[in-house]
Amino acid sequence: MARETVTGYCWPQSAEPGGRVELHLSSSGDRPVRVEIARVGLVRTVVFSDDAVAAGDHPTPNNASAEGCDWPAAMTIDIGDDWRSGYYEVTLEIDVGGKTRRDYAFFVVRPKVGAPSAPRLLVLATNTWHAYNDLGGTNLYTGGTTVSLQRPMSPGYLYKPPGAGRRVTTTNPPDPQMASHVGYLRLNHLSPYAGSAGWPDWELPFVQWCEREGYDLDVATNADLEDHPGLLRPGGYSLMLSVGHDEYWSGPMRDTVEGFIAGGGNVAFFSGNTSFWQVRMEDHTPQGPAASMVGYKGRFKDDPVYETDRLGELTSMWSDHLIGRPENLMTGVSFARGGYHRIGKRVTNGLGGYTIHRADHWLFDGTDLDYGDVLGAAATVVGYECDGCAFTYRDGLPYPTGEDGTPDNFVILATAPAAHFTRTTSARPPKPHEPAENEFIAGRLFGTRDPAAIERVEHGHAVLGTYTSPAGGVVITSGSTDWAHGLAEREPNVEQITRNVLDRLGS
Repeated sequence: MARETVTGYCWPQSAEPGGRVELHLSSSGDRPVRVEIARVGLVRTVVFSDDAVAAGDHPTPNNASAEGCDWPAAMTIDIGDDWRSGYYEVTLEIDVGGKTRRDYAFFVVRPKVGAPSAPRLLVLATNTWHAYNDLGGTNLYTGGTTVSLQRPMSPGYLYKPPGAGRRVTTTNPPDPQMASHVGYLRLNHLSPYAGSAGWPDWELPFVQWCEREGYDLDVATNADLEDHPGLLRPGGYSLMLSVGHDEYWSGPMRDTVEGFIAGGGNVAFFSGNTSFWQVRMEDHTPQGPAASMVGYKGRFKDDPVYETDRLGELTSMWSDHLIGRPENLMTGVSFARGGYHRIGKRVTNGLGGYTIHRADHWLFDGTDLDYGDVLGAAATVVGYECDGCAFTYRDGLPYPTGEDGTPDNFVILATAPAAHFTRTTSARPPKPHEPAENEFIAGRLFGTRDPAAIERVEHGHAVLGTYTSPAGGVVITSGSTDWAHGLAEREPNVEQITRNVLDRLGS
């Protein structure tokens, strides 16, 4: 018997002040729904509530994961002209036999184009949320090649309860009460993929820290960079921010951000696995945004653009030799030259922090760090997925070789070992006819999976580094998903480095 519950989603997922968002609901037994909307940051500010929103009981279609739910709108949310840019949580509740059933939806109030309300723009990794969302069928990890944005998020992507095992990264030192991350997800009835994506994991603690420290942020979604590229026009924001797990980027998204950098804009990628996969946003709705995201990934030969004059849009790795546009050109680093740290059988007992190489850089001003010191291990800021670059040592210091697209003036400030999954270390071993992750990456980078090619990506790193564009745009990358945990745990040097970036580049 199906559990009686309530769920819903908002469309569009972002709107300007003065705009509108529709809330689509399904409530077991047609029960009225208590709806509360709040901007979430350091404080939770309620902007709307209604104790009895009428909602039908709508089934989740069998093809919902790819084609959406197509539920009717239960209500229209009129966004006030005075609503601050930010992430807005929509709490949904019904009563079932004296017990409260609760779920969450979300939307973003983005700034108006050409009218920033803060000097810094945080772009949420919403494409990655959707890639992992497994509600109503498959996601991009279980056989799907198209995911719909018009459906609820599975449990865990918008809210997570506290508890041991909440982080996908094994903390340092290991929590003796942490049975496992998988156990945490099962205990709380969350999606098995909820550790890899979503608002609570990285962006929420980052926003809370920024607001506690007095740094104002405007907020947008990944798709806004494609739909509203003017958000990052020259003369607007001083700094764009990517935080956490920002894995899936479309071509127009990259065009917007790379144009911003080329025009002298600054970007801080406090993120990892950043822009690893190319996706396409398709099926545009009357409101404008695309309703679907396409990503063929390892099945790229099935992509309709394969072997056509649109090969540059192929939904494979951005570093794929067939695409020829490695993300290193934008971020300075790539997951292809990184891997995992303190997850499963990959760098299982690693430090969880970076070893400092160039302590005299301004990024470390105000810290007590020196050459060879370790940064962030107490909070395990190096963890989960990490990005690096090809480099060599000269006189004991690392220098990028540039063979992977990393800019010549990229400066490697600190590193930590990382490694890709192999046939023997993967939590989900590949089938005999399928390549392991290290084999797949080598094949897409170099066009061959021979042992010499695989060896080139076997020994990766998380790389904390920076470069400057010819126009003066400064790019910082943490090379790891887990930087924000150093802020959540108030690790002093991580906090000071973040202040240095926000003060110098975002004022």
